[in-house]
Amino acid sequence: QVQLVESGGGLVQAGGSLRLSCGASGRTFSNTATGWFRQAPGKEREFVAAASGSGISTYYADSVKDRFTISRNNAKNTVYLQMNRLKPEDTAVYYCAVGLSGISRTAAGYQYWGQGTRVTVSS
Repeated sequence: QVQLVESGGGLVQAGGSLRLSCGASGRTFSNTATGWFRQAPGKEREFVAAASGSGISTYYADSVKDRFTISRNNAKNTVYLQMNRLKPEDTAVYYCAVGLSGISRTAAGYQYWGQGTRVTVSS
């Protein structure tokens, strides 16, 4: 079992920045892939970013590439999502997830999920 707790969401103006954090407990963190997904009101959950266990391999959705950065500190069992140049369309609940089978862009590749943290970007 892995328990995940996200933090760092909030209200920010367009063009601003936020850093989300996700703390993990319950399993050797460095052996797991981590992902960030988001779900906007009335929309399906979508992939945002993912990192391999070492953090060397990363994937990004085209909509956030060059604006968002995923990173992880395995010593602290924490994964981060640095979000810059935020846009109103980035408004969503952001979820972190942990997968046991390697880095993936799909939700099905992750077995453990946090409760989410809300990000609201005003125009």
